[in-house]
This record gives sequence, structure tokens and C-alpha cells, in this order.
Amino acid sequence: MHLALVVNPTSGKRRGEAIAAQASARLQQAGHTTVTVQGEDAPSARDQLKQAIDTGLHAVVVVGGDGALHGVLDHVADSDLVFGLIPAGTGNDTARSLGIPTDDVDAAVDVIAAGHVRTIDLARTDQAYVATVVASGFDSKVNERANAMRWPRGNMRYNIAIVQELSSFRPLEFTLTLDGTTIEREAMLVAVGNGPSFGGGLRICEGAVMDDGLLDVVVINPVSKATFLRVFPQLYKGTHVTLPEFERHRVRRVTASSPGIVAYGDGERLGPLPMTTTIQPGALRVFTPAPPA
Repeated sequence: MHLALVVNPTSGKRRGEAIAAQASARLQQAGHTTVTVQGEDAPSARDQLKQAIDTGLHAVVVVGGDGALHGVLDHVADSDLVFGLIPAGTGNDTARSLGIPTDDVDAAVDVIAAGHVRTIDLARTDQAYVATVVASGFDSKVNERANAMRWPRGNMRYNIAIVQELSSFRPLEFTLTLDGTTIEREAMLVAVGNGPSFGGGLRICEGAVMDDGLLDVVVINPVSKATFLRVFPQLYKGTHVTLPEFERHRVRRVTASSPGIVAYGDGERLGPLPMTTTIQPGALRVFTPAPPA
């Protein structure tokens, strides 16, 4: 196979380049050819990737996390290209959902070299494809606050933003149109999941399957701040689905609206609501571990 390695050099605590070099060497040893795409900025990387695709690629492999993956989906979705993922980000929710090793570069490369391909769905918003979750509400307000902070860097910035946002947060008015049926809710957040998790393992859409042709729309109805802090750890286990404030709908199309609220997808800012998200069945071919015999 001829593969393009799309590298986010800041991924993996700025080890993206080294991880890509390790992956490239291993793939070449397995008889494949590789070209590395690493631009100074996102537009440059996209231009390089387009040029590489025009030369005749079999696959595009991202070395990075969900954000880096998000940046190439428009190039590989609904095409003959196969997508590969070598996790090197902070979240790695897509890799985790697909069973791709997240802490062993060689094992992740071996998944690609083995050549087993699974076809999965993608969510499609007004702006872009999304592999994991489109989130709006408390989570997106935290992201907005964290992105406006110059210090500190890394996950600590988001932890501080969570505490600051929670101190003043009030449930938000949402209008949701679910496959043509409109409902109104006061909610802490609304998550539209193609996959089960986002944010580095927060299993907000526990039970979502990436190839079932459906979106899982999860509404977290109002809870007190004390309750929110108490149940937040349950999101990492997916056990929050038993809470009375948890509400789920499985649909093919959802439009979410809430005044002044933006949405994030794959951890990247998508834009303000209202926003329509639809399921795109079988939109992505991706290298995954082969199922047990």
C-alpha cells in the first residue's frame, strides 16, 4: 500500500514527529510506501494532503488524536481511501471506540499493516464530519472559557475552566428536533454521539455504536451543582445512564438550538447553534483490529 502519514507534531506531548518516524519505518519494513504530511498550519497540511491524494494513495493515516483526525475527515470520507489512526493525542476517543491500541505505537501500526478494514458511520454537521460526539452546553462553554485562557497549558487549563464555569452555570434552554419531532428541554448539556465517548474517555453516549446507522442524542437534564460534581466520575464508566436526569433518543437527524451556545465536535469548535447533525452510514473505511475468529 501507498500511505500518507498526517502528523500533528504537538501530539503525544510534542512527540508526534518521533511517533510518525517510528510508524513510517515499521510500515516500510512491512513492504508499504509512505509519504509524510506535516504543514506549518492546518491549511498548509490540507494542501499537502490533497497533493498526496492526487498522486494515488491507498490510505491516509493520522498520527495524533481526535482533533487531528477531525481535520482530515473531509478528505477521506465517502471515498475509496482507507483511514488509519496511530493514537498520539490526549483524548484518543475514536481509537478507543474502535479497539485500536492507544498506548503502543507498534501495535497500532500493526493494525494498519494487517489490513483489516471496517466500515463505520460518521456524523455530518452543517460545517464538517464528526467521528465521535457533537457536544453543546456545559462542555462547550468550558471549552470556550479554556480556549480564551493563556495560562496554564494542557489539561490543567480545562480543569480550571470547569471549576470556573460551574460556579456560574445555569441550565440552558434547548430546542431539539429529532427526526421531525420537536421537544424543548432545560438541560446541562446535549450530546449527539456517533461514538460513545469524547473528552478523553467521558462515555457520555454510552451504548452508541459506530456502525448502526443511528445517532445517540443524550440530554442531561438539570441537576444541582453538588450532584453534578458527585456523578461526574460516572461518565468515565458509563454508569450515568441509570440516573433519572439521563435522557436518550436514537435518531438519524437532529437539529439543536440554544441561544448563545456553540457546539464542539471531536473536541474542535464547530460554530454556533442552531446546528443540524445527520448520520452518514458507511461513510468511512478504517483499519481496525480483526474480530476474533
